[in-house]
Amino acid sequence: MIEQAAHIAQPLLTLPLIRATRRNHALEHATITVLSTRLRNLRIAGRSDHNGFILIGDVPSESIEQAAEDALNRLRNGERKLAIHPNCGTNLVTTAFMTSIAAMVGLTGAGKRDYAGRLPLVMALVMAAGFVSQPLSLKLQEHITTDGNPGNLEIVDITRSELRLPFGDRALILHRVNTYTP
Repeated sequence: MIEQAAHIAQPLLTLPLIRATRRNHALEHATITVLSTRLRNLRIAGRSDHNGFILIGDVPSESIEQAAEDALNRLRNGERKLAIHPNCGTNLVTTAFMTSIAAMVGLTGAGKRDYAGRLPLVMALVMAAGFVSQPLSLKLQEHITTDGNPGNLEIVDITRSELRLPFGDRALILHRVNTYTP
């Protein structure tokens, strides 16, 4: 079903801006996956756009540079599964959407006094939706939100910055990975 939707959406998914974002999203995931094999207790988040991606986490710049280059080479060598990550926001959005729809379906037609009586039905529907959303979200990543084929994507540079938080004396460490597709 997802593959068919992706096939129909190819004209949109292959627009230069969207393709670049999908490829950067794949490289972001691959970079995080490579980093997680090298650094214990890695705590990192990412966000992609058409110009690259940002990694948020206290990670040495050298580690990110090496991981991003290795990830790009591995994607180029056909390791497309590196583009799929179990902690992607796509998974969260898919699960939230499906469980919300399941809850609404379970409560459809319930009067104000009948909500408690519907609780077992709503719980069963929400659990089923949560179960189904896991493999569905991975397929959405594979065919819609990432592109595991980096094509001629290049890493241009990686810059480190700190974002001071308005409370306390902590800062978020950000690494911007800028990419280019000739």
